[in-house]
Amino acid sequence: MDEPHRRRALKADPAAQLALLDLQELDARADLLRHQRETIPELAEIAALTATRAELDGKRRDAQISVDDLTAEQSKVDADVEQVKTRRKRDQDRMAQGLIANPKDLERMQGELESLHRRITSLEDDELEVMARLEDAEKELDSLTQGVADADQRLAELGSTRDARTQELDRDLETVTADRGPTVAGIPDDLLALYDKLRASKNGVAVGALRARECSGCRLSLDPTELAAIRSAPADEVIRHEECQRILIRTPESGL
Repeated sequence: MDEPHRRRALKADPAAQLALLDLQELDARADLLRHQRETIPELAEIAALTATRAELDGKRRDAQISVDDLTAEQSKVDADVEQVKTRRKRDQDRMAQGLIANPKDLERMQGELESLHRRITSLEDDELEVMARLEDAEKELDSLTQGVADADQRLAELGSTRDARTQELDRDLETVTADRGPTVAGIPDDLLALYDKLRASKNGVAVGALRARECSGCRLSLDPTELAAIRSAPADEVIRHEECQRILIRTPESGL
């Protein structure tokens, strides 16, 4: 550390410099809490399950449309069957009551009854086919409806766990924020400005304690020349590590 650099260095009471270590610890704790808040495990599961639930609900709506269409189709086939059966019964009753005396008319009506019987058989086959399709569609609808309900229940459970964890982290963050105020109050504005600038450019770590001749900010050992310069520097001079440029705080364990 050369003399011109030392003359330009900031000055701050050693106690204020030590307070930077406390501030760094509080800010690191706040950063961790914010990261934990953004990466609560339930968040990823909620996002995935929400997408799955939306897909299931889309299929459920399609299944409901199929059930509605098949229900309408079954009603129509049922009505057709009943209509033809009514006509057959009417003709059978007329024949049974002797209302048709002409042999040709009787023969023609007998032919019509056979035709109506075939028609009823065909319609009843259609009716059974529609009923089977409707039953399958209803089973599919029930399964999808249950799937959506299960997803909603799980989402509610996950949401409750997420909210509880978020509230816990928010309380911890409020405590850290409250503790930060008094700590910042004892640090000069120019030193605090440098700290904030370095925090932004050094991945959140602006300060390193000098312990056992090592910078705790970058975990690199200082060479003898730099250590000698620090040893001779005034106690109120704000030291910057030549390697990482973080603020370097002298402590009783610095090894100077």
